[in-house]
Amino acid sequence: MGLWLRLPAVETFNWQCGQYVDVMLPGDRRRSFSLANPPHDSAFLELHVRRAPGGEFSEQVFRELKPGSLLRIEGPLGQFIYRSDVRPLLLIGGGTGYAPIKAMLRHVLKEDGAREVTLFWGARTVADLYEDAWLRELASKHAGFCYVSVLSEQAAGAPHESGFVHEAVLRRIADLSGYDIYAAGPPAMIDAIRVALPRQGADADRIRIDS
Repeated sequence: MGLWLRLPAVETFNWQCGQYVDVMLPGDRRRSFSLANPPHDSAFLELHVRRAPGGEFSEQVFRELKPGSLLRIEGPLGQFIYRSDVRPLLLIGGGTGYAPIKAMLRHVLKEDGAREVTLFWGARTVADLYEDAWLRELASKHAGFCYVSVLSEQAAGAPHESGFVHEAVLRRIADLSGYDIYAAGPPAMIDAIRVALPRQGADADRIRIDS
């Protein structure tokens, strides 16, 4: 579910691509969500919410929230922050870990337009690639942007690759030594990226992660 939050008119909210907010729940509980929109598009805060059966907040989002509902948030938070550079950029998202990657992608295409950027988005099934069509359209309009989708639990054929997303990266890019790499997704994906990508030349100091 896409969730768009509008801040009170008197509030200022300054964030950097890759950061997140905590939605505050009763009993001092909280749920963290990355911001999927870049700061240059700040009319709303865009969150991507994956439905977790029985999840206290996600079930509320899917069943109860209506336009005008009030939420209390804290942020911006986190050190997973995009840094401008001239090196080619490799973005890797797993599931809704795509959200902060989307913010970075939109920022790069607007502010760092000369920078080459490749996005790998891994998910279980085609249905989980919820912005696949938009990304393909975007890639058709920007010569410096390449998009690769990867499916781990569904038989894949063109235009999708099969397997785990880090495996697709290794198949498609023989030498990773020149890239700045940003990866966001589930812990198993992040662990695999930390181990596998340096074996193919990636500089460990230039791999930034959000698990």
